Amino acid sequence: MHASKKLLLSCILMASACGVAAQDAQRPEVAASAQRLQGKVVAWRRDIHQHPELGNRETRTAQLIADHLRKLGLQPKTGIATTGVTAILKGGKPGPRIALRADMDALPVTERADVPFASKATSTFRGETVGVMHACGHDAHVAILMGVAEALVAMKDQLPGEVLFVFQPAEEGAPDGEEGGASEMLAQGIFRDFRPEAVFGLHVFSTLNVGQIGVRGGPLMAASDRFNIVVKGRQTHGSRPWGGIDPIVAAADVVGTAQTIVSRRQNISKLPVVVTFGAIKGGIRYNIIPDEVELVGTIRTFDDGMRQQVFADLDNVAKHVAAAHGASVVAKVPDSTGNPVTANDAALTARLLPSLQAVVGADNVIDPGLNMGAEDFAYYAREVPGLFFFVGATPKGQDAATAPSNHSPEFYLDEGALDVGLRSMLQLTLDYLRE
Repeated sequence: MHASKKLLLSCILMASACGVAAQDAQRPEVAASAQRLQGKVVAWRRDIHQHPELGNRETRTAQLIADHLRKLGLQPKTGIATTGVTAILKGGKPGPRIALRADMDALPVTERADVPFASKATSTFRGETVGVMHACGHDAHVAILMGVAEALVAMKDQLPGEVLFVFQPAEEGAPDGEEGGASEMLAQGIFRDFRPEAVFGLHVFSTLNVGQIGVRGGPLMAASDRFNIVVKGRQTHGSRPWGGIDPIVAAADVVGTAQTIVSRRQNISKLPVVVTFGAIKGGIRYNIIPDEVELVGTIRTFDDGMRQQVFADLDNVAKHVAAAHGASVVAKVPDSTGNPVTANDAALTARLLPSLQAVVGADNVIDPGLNMGAEDFAYYAREVPGLFFFVGATPKGQDAATAPSNHSPEFYLDEGALDVGLRSMLQLTLDYLRE
């Protein structure tokens, strides 16, 4: 039997053993709400997509959300972790408390996707003028949760329990020198005043087709850490390299040698590891060897021991390779507090797996395997049991394996994903609250 089918079967058996009466068919109120709200959700998503904002700068998006929640009769709190918005819906009947989360920020990417509502926005990132695009699909997440909020408010008299809606800034990371994201939302007390029993979130993903959902119990997405390495040389004329110390050559050697950290020093038969250099910055003129070169990048791991070893190895490589060139290094590995592993609570996943299957069919709910992407939803899931799942974004019939990925300037979201996301979150919420 295929591994993914074994996982699904074991989860179903676990749920049955626990006496869970999960829905085996889509709730009629879910289908009705999705049909009624489809046009609104698409319009919200297109509007947000056309007006993207970087992390901790999502003022327009936050205003749109807050205005919508007020129109629904809720009392949103704004300005949490800079631009975050929350609101609590109290159902008409006693029941459990849950939280639903969507992230709001866009990326410093210039859009190349051919859509009539493509972003033309620009901003400043790390001192440079950049294009801004919802290249990761957070516009879809916001629109879906706005729709879920409207659907739940419409049935609140018959709704048991309470729901906390969390619209979070800076999932992709706060600007340098600022705090932000899920950890800052928690630090400012969103779970202190309202302690949920469980938290749910989703992410649209290009590696799945519309109509597919990816979910697994336990580890799902990797821990992520940033690093910053500055290689310091001595400036000289390009025609006289012997008159200085070339940090560009030293930096190139650091990048090349660092590839052996994963290929030769990590036991990747145990768990995967990634070390990626994302930017190299140094020099300004063709005939000047500069004083220094900056390297920045990311580390992805699933095991804390392997994580710490990568930190030590990268620091060691940077300093000693640079020294071999006569250069020196200022290395910050890591240069900030990274995201932990995003892990789904196994019992919660087993309990609600039939809910996701009810929306798209059992054959379309798959185990996506370990994903080297990272998510600061992990912080919420460390506080209370969490369930995070992927919603397919690539059109049916297109090879999702070769589709432009999340974070690509050509990332394309088939808007059928909005319908799947809305119905999935509603089904999960109602099944959990009404069981």
